[in-house]
Amino acid sequence: MTRHRGRGMASINYPIGMNLGGDPSQALVHSNPSGKFTVALSSIDLGQGMKSVTRQICAETLGVPVEDVYVDTADSDTGPHCMGSFASRGTHRVGNAVMAAAREARGVMMEAAAEELEVNAADLETDGRGNIHVKGAPHRSISTKDVAIAAQFKQGKTISGRGIFLVPLSDVDPETGEMSPATCYAHACLVAEVEVDDETGEVAMVRMDSAYELGRALNPRLVEQQLVGGAWMGVSHALYETPEPYYPEPVHGPRDFVEYLMPGPGDICPHDIAVLERPAPDGPFGAKGPGEMCANPVLPAVANAIFNAVGVRIDDLPITPEKVLRAIRSQGGARPQARR
Repeated sequence: MTRHRGRGMASINYPIGMNLGGDPSQALVHSNPSGKFTVALSSIDLGQGMKSVTRQICAETLGVPVEDVYVDTADSDTGPHCMGSFASRGTHRVGNAVMAAAREARGVMMEAAAEELEVNAADLETDGRGNIHVKGAPHRSISTKDVAIAAQFKQGKTISGRGIFLVPLSDVDPETGEMSPATCYAHACLVAEVEVDDETGEVAMVRMDSAYELGRALNPRLVEQQLVGGAWMGVSHALYETPEPYYPEPVHGPRDFVEYLMPGPGDICPHDIAVLERPAPDGPFGAKGPGEMCANPVLPAVANAIFNAVGVRIDDLPITPEKVLRAIRSQGGARPQARR
């Protein structure tokens, strides 16, 4: 029995969202009398951090503390329209809609503050701490709470905004029909190192090193955790998730998630991640969002690493020990490739 080490690499580019009907998302932003703001969305947080990121985008655009913003993802009956939480579109599409809504709400807020301070709205600025100042005269200020109270109980105004983001339709080449279905792409490169047992066909992850270009990381910690978790979803797809050994009789497959095979804590390996920031011109504060691309480079990188370790190409996922062992035996034994 010999354990062979192998290293494989894969690079991907991933289109953000889609272009069907403009791939629209809408958002509503309004304040209550206490100066707190609510963002209404139909875009659902699946655990990817949608609420946290849209909260940050709204607060930054309004110029108020992030703790003064609440995000309500109700449902598609009561919330503004959204195409859905898929295609890695959340940060880019929904974030742009939230930014547009927050800009409109900010405009009303500044007009209300200008009326109270008896100045032009263009002469005002926010400090990000819940106050609005006269430029060059910070002693002349009013809190966003007092502005909200004055707007609703004195001026008869609603501090609110509506926002929609719609992808411009692509130009079509009249001769070839060629068009661009996406406005921006994210990119990734991942190197996987594995150890393959030539007697059992078992594959163990040794380490991963990756680089992701995803526009601007609006919340670096959330991005890092999403990249780590997504990579392990990729490992699960590559090596584990299958109804085997009950195949080819699906009726005898796993009955629950206790029997369904997935990687556990003992299978985790070190993973070094580099986040590269190249802001997208049409992204909210330059963001694109990692989304589904977290898992994409893992599968081909692992397959390439197995080939490098024992010289077999497995193109049928998941790459189970049985498949590896059969392939090794069919070629007369392991044939490690040169490592570079």
